Amino acid sequence: MAEKTTSINPQNGFCPQTKTYQSLRPAVPLPPPSQPLSIFQYALSLLHSSALSTTPFLIDAPTARHLTYSSFLRHVSSLSASLKPLLSQNDVAFILSPPSLHLPALYFSLLSLGAVVSPSNPLSSPSDLAHQIALSRPALVFATAEAADKIPQIDVPIIILDSPLFLSMLECDAKEEPSLELVDQSAAAAILYSSGTTGRVKGVVLTHRNLIALMAGMYHNKLGEDEVENAAPHPVSILTVPMYKVTYMPVTPPLVVAMAKSDLVDRYDLSSLQALGCGGAPLGKEVSERFREKFPHVEILQGYGLTESTGGATRTMGPDEAKRHGSAGRLSENMEAKIVDPETGEALPPTQRGELWLRGPSIMKGYAGDDAATAAALDSQGWLRTGDLCYFDQDGFLFIVDRLKELIKYKAYQVPPAELEHLLQSIPEIADAAVVPYPDEEAGEIPMAYVVRKAGSNMSAAEIMDYIEKQVAPYKKIRRLAFIDSIPKSPAGKILRRDLQRHALSKL
Repeated sequence: MAEKTTSINPQNGFCPQTKTYQSLRPAVPLPPPSQPLSIFQYALSLLHSSALSTTPFLIDAPTARHLTYSSFLRHVSSLSASLKPLLSQNDVAFILSPPSLHLPALYFSLLSLGAVVSPSNPLSSPSDLAHQIALSRPALVFATAEAADKIPQIDVPIIILDSPLFLSMLECDAKEEPSLELVDQSAAAAILYSSGTTGRVKGVVLTHRNLIALMAGMYHNKLGEDEVENAAPHPVSILTVPMYKVTYMPVTPPLVVAMAKSDLVDRYDLSSLQALGCGGAPLGKEVSERFREKFPHVEILQGYGLTESTGGATRTMGPDEAKRHGSAGRLSENMEAKIVDPETGEALPPTQRGELWLRGPSIMKGYAGDDAATAAALDSQGWLRTGDLCYFDQDGFLFIVDRLKELIKYKAYQVPPAELEHLLQSIPEIADAAVVPYPDEEAGEIPMAYVVRKAGSNMSAAEIMDYIEKQVAPYKKIRRLAFIDSIPKSPAGKILRRDLQRHALSKL
């Protein structure tokens, strides 16, 4: 019997036989999975420059201090030698610190030893930290003196990062080259904490293989050749662009909205900026067009990813793809996807909406200490259920409709809050907006908007609601509206809808 062949549509990557979407981008070469290799060893193998002794690797913008590649590697070697007696392979190191010049060296020294890095946000509440520590079960904790007070009482050594002890670890006598442990690529490398915008925070376990796949994609797409400015609160990130001639800046949609609408950015020379990598939430067409009018030389490269997918699963590349407004781009290298009907489990073809499932070398190992959540997220074939309602168009571009759990159920209809938020943000007099479900006896739920007006605006709730009503189907119109000083958001820029829903319910 002849072997069944599969045909992949070269326009959108869809295979009718398997009902899966394949990446149309050239595959990125990865080392054999069975080869013992840590993410640190892999990163080290990519450094070929003879100018490592003088080339800046990290710059701390507030202090203007910097590290060269060679000094960074020396710090990694010193820390590895100092920490090796304190940790075994697979031990977890919990880290509580704001960004600093020395944190990357700490991360890579731990990874070189086969330890598991588990960083947390120092703004987390003590109860959240207690939950994270219970999930990760660390053998060692690193924290700044200020953040250490938040850590619950645990029988685990704590090293203070701004103490003379840690600084001496950075400069101890060690070999020029860090000692390299044999580490399985399938071993855990990091436990990262999900944003918790739709439930209790989970500890996402990423392997060395996951991080290698991420770094390989960045390296082969030449991101490493650019000056990269880490995301920072507006306007701090804007201030550093002219200072360091930044060419690429990862951002969330609120910063794009602020740059498009604010007059503040006109005071700074942003001519070096070539591209923004935008993720965290969909970016509407109106905001994209307004930004492009103001900054015609800057590309907005949209992307989509989760902590569970080790970052970007899709992205736009180049000026032509960047013009596909509202899209999160095409599948990244080595990634495949399905669009699944949440009711029937049937995989769907292009243009049809369903839950996005992902599979590839960057998909997480599971959730720390939560087998039930792992089983709910990953099926037996390695597919990750994202919980996002999406569709692919006929050209293979992904469009995010909304979180399945965040859809507003108005009578028999489903209303995506993100669609209404994009329309609200397109109004010049509105600085920011969010839409949440509001309980209604007849309809079940109705869309309620929270709106932040720009300074000096007197636009009324009725005017805003009338404008939106003319743009949408009758069942999607906003039926309640309240003005608010600011929209609550997570550090990643995601709207904290639960906080707004609690606020709305408190007014009942």
